[in-house]
Amino acid sequence: MTDAEFAEFCAEHPDLWFEVTAEGELLVAPPAFTLTGIRNADIPSQLGNWADRDRLGLVCGPCAGFVLPNGARRSPDASWTARSEILKLSREIFEGYWRLCPAFVVEIRSHYSLGVLRAKMREYIENGAQLGWMIDPETETVEVYRPGREPELLADLESLAGEGPVDGFVLDLRTVWDPLS
Repeated sequence: MTDAEFAEFCAEHPDLWFEVTAEGELLVAPPAFTLTGIRNADIPSQLGNWADRDRLGLVCGPCAGFVLPNGARRSPDASWTARSEILKLSREIFEGYWRLCPAFVVEIRSHYSLGVLRAKMREYIENGAQLGWMIDPETETVEVYRPGREPELLADLESLAGEGPVDGFVLDLRTVWDPLS
């Protein structure tokens, strides 16, 4: 499916969310639950505020799609991509789905099973992400993914400091664990 065909297909089903695996399997999900939507707004907002000061990269929220090097079409809940990588894109690609993997990705557990999310996180790392966080508000834990290492499980956190591509970014998890706090 071309980018235009994929965008048209998604537009025909505005109440659903689509991703495509590297094998071409279409993944369908309903809109996020409201509380998940609040979290999906908070994390990119915090990351975006940091990136606006840092000016080294750009942030996307969950509505942005990327075509990973393996061909999968993914939409992380939050992502950061270095400006230097963005500047390498052709004008045609720049205006469409970027064919790259963001350097930093975040997924928030909602209706997807842990197995599905963990597979997505490994896929991001295998396709070039340098850091990934899978945040589970239900258990108030974060799984940290890095190339060449097993995921690290962190618990009892009020904040989480970035490293590598997002060194200097600190995510306030208190508003993720309890958006009404």
